[in-house]
Amino acid sequence: MLDFEAALARAEASCGVIPKAAVAPIVAKCEAGLIELDEIAAQAGNAGNLAIPLIKQLTHLVAKGDADAARYVHWGATSQDVIDTGLVLQLRDALDWIEQRVGKLGDLLLRLSEQHRGTVVAGRTWMQHAVPTVYGLKVAVCLDAMVRHKARLREIRRRVSVVQFGGAAGTLATLGEKGIEVSKALAGDLRLDLPALPWHAHRDRMAEVATTLALLTGTLGKIARDVSLQMQTEVAEVSEPAGEGRGGSSTMPQKRNPVGCAMILAAAIRVPGLTSTMLSAMLQEHERGLGGWHAEWETLSELVRLCAGALRWTLEVVDGLEVYADRMKQNLELTHGLIFAEAVSTRLAAKVGKAAAHKVLEAASRNAIRDKKHLRDVLSADPAVAAHIGAKEMAELFDPARQLGVANQFIDRAAAAFRQELSSESK
Repeated sequence: MLDFEAALARAEASCGVIPKAAVAPIVAKCEAGLIELDEIAAQAGNAGNLAIPLIKQLTHLVAKGDADAARYVHWGATSQDVIDTGLVLQLRDALDWIEQRVGKLGDLLLRLSEQHRGTVVAGRTWMQHAVPTVYGLKVAVCLDAMVRHKARLREIRRRVSVVQFGGAAGTLATLGEKGIEVSKALAGDLRLDLPALPWHAHRDRMAEVATTLALLTGTLGKIARDVSLQMQTEVAEVSEPAGEGRGGSSTMPQKRNPVGCAMILAAAIRVPGLTSTMLSAMLQEHERGLGGWHAEWETLSELVRLCAGALRWTLEVVDGLEVYADRMKQNLELTHGLIFAEAVSTRLAAKVGKAAAHKVLEAASRNAIRDKKHLRDVLSADPAVAAHIGAKEMAELFDPARQLGVANQFIDRAAAAFRQELSSESK
């Protein structure tokens, strides 16, 4: 907010609105260390916002050294101009920080997907074994999401990096015919874009920041959910990085809890409610809102912190993730071949039709479970199947490496999309 006040003084002086002699005394006092924050906190409630007591203090500080210059503090602006532009300046830095780390997370996911393009793992739908896939593809779909998030962050950064300057009711009437000229100078000083109009009561920019960060946090939560599920003792396919004092229990010395995932999920669970508040706050009255604007302040800052915190933990988890390929291979056989039922059904369908093949595999699967036999053995003993699928072909159908479809092509496509996004960003 003080950066705004200093820039406003310079802009107005350059446009002949205030005396040039007033600039130095004002700018000299626009230092956060000179402000009594406790005093602002005490007065903000009665004032209705933080800007009013801040401007009061700033004016007093300037007046101590130059009473005439103090007359031009905050000239032509309104409280919301100061607060909104101050928020935009903070968001610009925050979005830069987040976007850089999304790029770093993408690099880690790219490396992990390449490392495990041949690591076969059970694909799971509705929490149950479905068909085989590769761990590299599980990672690649997360990488693909990062491509979209980077694009969203780049777009919203451009839309939100705009100055707010409209005066009392969005007309800049105090500045007369100099309003646009001062606005351009102010935006240029702060390295912000100048929007076509002031946006006091139109909060789509702030809501878009909230929803963009919510989408990113949701993806981070999805990564954490999958990692924590695969860390379960009975599954044990991956593990968070180990460390002294990390993931322990106060009573069970053997525990290695997914603490990083817990932090990410805690953030992801809180974010939707905060986002709902931001969307509700869009319903603002006339030229300046009552209550909705105020509801944004703590809500949006909390959203930024939660997203950034979740991102920080995700980077740590992914960077040190331990992947147990042997355990993944063992888990493929937990259902004694049932995970290959679709592959056999598809092959058989080419001979007897889809409905008939599905019926045969459904019955064979029930028999395998009932008799505790491997599905391959049950099918091989079934004349209706053996008549169409020989022993060699049957063995191939139960080879997970032959049942991966175009998984590796999908990994390559995700990698190419990420590299393209990085290339677009650098232009």
